[in-house]
Amino acid sequence: MTAKVRAWPILLGGVAMVASLPQLSGAGQRSDLPRPELVSVAAPATPTPGADAQNGAFVKYYTVTAGADGAESLAAIAGRLLGAANRAEELYRLNVGRRQADGQSLTDSRQLRAGWTLILPWDAVGDGVRIGPLPTQPSSGAEQAPPPVPPVQPPKPPAKPGGGTRPPASSQCANSVPSRPGSGWAQERMAPDQAWGRTRGAGVLVAVVDSGVDAGLPELSGRVAVGADIPSGSGRGDVDCLGSGTAMASIIGARPADTPPSAGAAAAPVVGVAPEVTILPLRVVGDVPQSKPADAATAIEVAVSAGARVVALGAFVDLADPAVAEAIGRASEHDVVVVAPAATGTAASPSPAAGDGPEALLRVGGVGPEGQPAANYQPSGADVIAPGIDVASLGAGGSGVRASSGSQYAVAFVAGTATLVRSAFPNLSAAQVTHRIKTTADRAGRPDADPATGWGMIDPNAAVVTTLAEEAPPAPDDAGGSGALRILVIALLAVAGIAAIALLARRPGAGGEAATDDTGDEAGDDGEPAGRERPGDATATDDGGPATPGADPEPTADDASSGAGATGEATTVAAAAGTSGTDPAGAR
Repeated sequence: MTAKVRAWPILLGGVAMVASLPQLSGAGQRSDLPRPELVSVAAPATPTPGADAQNGAFVKYYTVTAGADGAESLAAIAGRLLGAANRAEELYRLNVGRRQADGQSLTDSRQLRAGWTLILPWDAVGDGVRIGPLPTQPSSGAEQAPPPVPPVQPPKPPAKPGGGTRPPASSQCANSVPSRPGSGWAQERMAPDQAWGRTRGAGVLVAVVDSGVDAGLPELSGRVAVGADIPSGSGRGDVDCLGSGTAMASIIGARPADTPPSAGAAAAPVVGVAPEVTILPLRVVGDVPQSKPADAATAIEVAVSAGARVVALGAFVDLADPAVAEAIGRASEHDVVVVAPAATGTAASPSPAAGDGPEALLRVGGVGPEGQPAANYQPSGADVIAPGIDVASLGAGGSGVRASSGSQYAVAFVAGTATLVRSAFPNLSAAQVTHRIKTTADRAGRPDADPATGWGMIDPNAAVVTTLAEEAPPAPDDAGGSGALRILVIALLAVAGIAAIALLARRPGAGGEAATDDTGDEAGDDGEPAGRERPGDATATDDGGPATPGADPEPTADDASSGAGATGEATTVAAAAGTSGTDPAGAR
């Protein structure tokens, strides 16, 4: 089984890499290929009672179960499947007045019956979520798979002469059930456009491991690779039935709309953090929103093989699985940044989510506008936090702007920030990229990491423009050019220093030894010619006493008459030199 799992990434990674080359280079793209024909029916904002059950369309739904205190509440279901209990009102609007299989209908948000089926928003994820036609028979409330339904043959897209056709989306895709209009608080808080003066994420391939990505959206047009459908082994990843992968891709790299929204638009346009990034969609879920750990591990290895520099893991990836943890470790060894949701619950996880994983892994917690967590995260389980509640994103199938909640959307914001960093600093390693994101996050005045929020709220602009001292490059190696010049300068300074010392030694105030040597050379003891007197002897007084060294004796009449002028002249020369040949007292 291990050999099979490791063989798939090599094959699929090669296919995905070849498919992503046109998007990365911007050349060689074929414009004659038709866009995928997604089988999706846009539902009205307020569902018509019984319409979904009558037409047999595939939708996301959940069957209410009974507990010790009776049937579940809408708030409990919303908190577990949508990530926020306050989305119970959204569930109520989608199901109010629709006739149930037992003939009754939902009229009070506080009264649910076990066995009723609730239509879910497209971003619902969790145990009990099903995709298919609504059951027409009463249910006991136990989780049951929908009965098999013959697949509907979708219409084939028209083929153009000389060109191929793109395969249509699966017929068993959930309808894009409208959700409430999205708010723009997350994009306003992140303000990624402040970093666009430096980079927009061009040249970076980001893999989104989730439900696929709808490549037909204008905001993502031309920047979504074919990708791969991991469970099938032969499908494409650029189609999306569930919508969560498309929402993540739009947060990462949706391009600003060509035309500004009208004054009466219900929601502001969605703009990605890195609007020039290339997306590699890797599907790990099929018709049911559940994935196998082996598929998730294979998807990570496919992303590495395809050349992705950032991997964003959605809600369908279990970090606690050993195969997934091993795949993340190998991705880090290949210098790939892996961004994943922080672990939830209270039990410690044996995966990299426990905090001892590779440095290239970023664990992300989602928060709301007021800082409320999007899930029950483990203590110290998050490295950083990002918007994860009421986040504006794009729905699959052209369903427009949606408000989504969940850790996977916080992952998308961090993955977009990592894309900006990798584009602005291509020489940084994956570990340096994660360090930069954590170091530049907003810690709210704390000196170090917090057990609940990690290093704080990410800041895309600060992650790109901040100068970190620990990233200062070493001194460049000039191959000995300036090194030789430095040696020459040092040698010249040394010669100048020696010359200065020699000049100081020869000054008159410090010339005792030199004078002594000169006097010694002239002394008769050193072999002077016979008949020449030493200068010291010529200064003797008349009474035989020694003369004062270094002093000029006064000439006398006897000296002039006796012919002693030669001796006096020698004495005068010796006195002018300031030395005495025999008396050390003359040295100064």
